[in-house]
Amino acid sequence: MSGAIPPAQPPPDPPHPWVHPLSLWQWRHNPLRRSTDRLQGWIALALLLLVPFLGMVAMFTIGDAAYRHYVTTAANQRQTRHLTTGVLTHDAPRHPEPGSAEARKTRYPATVRFTDQQGRTRTARTDVLPGLSVNSEVDVWVDADGSLTEPPLAAEQIRSRTMGWAILAFLAVAMAGGAVYGTAAHVLHRRNMTEWESQWAETEPRWTTSP
Repeated sequence: MSGAIPPAQPPPDPPHPWVHPLSLWQWRHNPLRRSTDRLQGWIALALLLLVPFLGMVAMFTIGDAAYRHYVTTAANQRQTRHLTTGVLTHDAPRHPEPGSAEARKTRYPATVRFTDQQGRTRTARTDVLPGLSVNSEVDVWVDADGSLTEPPLAAEQIRSRTMGWAILAFLAVAMAGGAVYGTAAHVLHRRNMTEWESQWAETEPRWTTSP
């Protein structure tokens, strides 16, 4: 009694085309190992060695550039901004819980009167402590245009922003390395499937059903 030959299946692949970079499957002696498997293993090894190195280079390069930028920005801010005294033109709102920890952190917008670098009297709104009465004095920073602004960048702000850019640079390199490996694994997997289909097209005509 003859029966139909079951449809052919491609040879087994690794558990998933995106195998873990530390896997040694690609280098073990195995009759099913293909040249693409070895190539994928070398790509994984190369990225495993290059990504941390390039990440550190990017981290120090971007970090140094960011540090220089923020130091220059802070110096420019110190030259163009000055600290002056503002006087409240009305009472600031009171906090519902005076003296509490939340009240010490809360700020309310209030209008203040101050003198800019050209000697002109101006008014603007800024955030002040709750409960301040009219004519209370507060420190405000004024830029070259006479507008209220933030104080110049402090050393701690420069360090934190620099570290932020350095970490982002390292993560960008790591993500790029992961994307390169994923793309290479996908392309090699597609190539494996194409080669298998080509070899099966040559083999299939030689298959016959049993009598």
